[in-house]
Amino acid sequence: MNFDLIVRGGTLPDGTIADIGIVGETIAAIEPELNVTAGTAIDAHGNLISPPFVDPHFHMDATLSLGIPRVNASGTLLEGISLWGELKPLLTHEAVRERALAYCDWAVSMGLLAIRTHVDVCDDRLLAVEALLDVKKTVAPTIDLQLVAFPQDGFYRSPTARDNTIRALDMGIDIVGGIPHFERTMVDGTRSVTELCEIAAKRGLMVDLHCDETDDPLSRHIEQLAYETQRLGLQGRVAGSHLTSMHSMDNYYVSKLLPLIAEAGVSAIPNPLINIMLQGRHDTFPKRRGLTRVKEMLAHGIRVGWGQDCVLDPWYSLGTADMLDVAFMGLHVAQMSSPADMARCFDMVTNVNAAIMGLDHLGLAVGKRASLVVLDAGDPVEALRLRPERLCVIARGKVVAERARQDTRLSIAGRPGTVNRRHRPPMS
Repeated sequence: MNFDLIVRGGTLPDGTIADIGIVGETIAAIEPELNVTAGTAIDAHGNLISPPFVDPHFHMDATLSLGIPRVNASGTLLEGISLWGELKPLLTHEAVRERALAYCDWAVSMGLLAIRTHVDVCDDRLLAVEALLDVKKTVAPTIDLQLVAFPQDGFYRSPTARDNTIRALDMGIDIVGGIPHFERTMVDGTRSVTELCEIAAKRGLMVDLHCDETDDPLSRHIEQLAYETQRLGLQGRVAGSHLTSMHSMDNYYVSKLLPLIAEAGVSAIPNPLINIMLQGRHDTFPKRRGLTRVKEMLAHGIRVGWGQDCVLDPWYSLGTADMLDVAFMGLHVAQMSSPADMARCFDMVTNVNAAIMGLDHLGLAVGKRASLVVLDAGDPVEALRLRPERLCVIARGKVVAERARQDTRLSIAGRPGTVNRRHRPPMS
């Protein structure tokens, strides 16, 4: 077989050392050694080959807007929502598009090749919807971009949000979103979950709700989401994002709730960088951690993936499009410190997130799309420790980003001339 591209000698996440042969946009072979030539060869010896990074929760309409018209002084979720309300009338199609495309450039450079972004539909112009539909077409050769119709100000609470959600879906938005805990009452929140799931079922769409992003332990819309998923036969197509109220719920109720989520096949998407920053702001001490019960969900067989959520916007003043930063924070806050847990966190920002988004074409296997990343690390845990350089990013069989290894030169008598912080434990 003739290959267009071969990635030689890299280490796969399971520790296997292999060559990967690519034909067109497809992985055609993964073998210990491919004794053939190719149009292009990438030397990955000693480096980790990863599936592409995947972000199942982001807000691309707001990204890179930090400081417009002002900065979130309190650092709270609610001030962020209020600030976003001030920014929305100032948005233009061109500004949303250009900021989104700039972020997508960052994403490609970091090997982040699939993103699910929520798009606010509470602006009657649906300007951000139009802009991000444009962006989706533009970045299609490199990034799988999914768009969620998101009524930021409440499906019922905002007077035109329901109609705008339907309009956005008619325009080609992929997924039904919502924010039940932001409705005026718990009852309205529950009703919104029911109607949003019914809309998705009727249209054959997926559901991804901002669900219980609050410190209030009585915010329990995830229970209704699990119920509607079962009732409407939406298993495997539904995600609850954030779920932070669960960190404040009593253990008895959670012991009932987790099996219901697992039985319904609802995925969970915590966003550790943002959850740990925004939640618990009203606490003195002890302060709540701001993250849902990740390890307990995993123990019940619930599919859990880490999301980025925000970068340089009204809610978060940092961020670099690096999903390893997200997983690094997640493993700390969730106390997932064993080698197996840490490796699982790496899997959560690659394969698990791809599964949550229904992207079955991604992964390191013959027949899958030839999208992958070569990292300056020896294994997934080292990649989390270092958050290393992406030496090479391949999307659909084409090299789309490259960076030379960045070793540091030392001038210390009797010590090596360079250091890069990679570590190989001594043989016992």
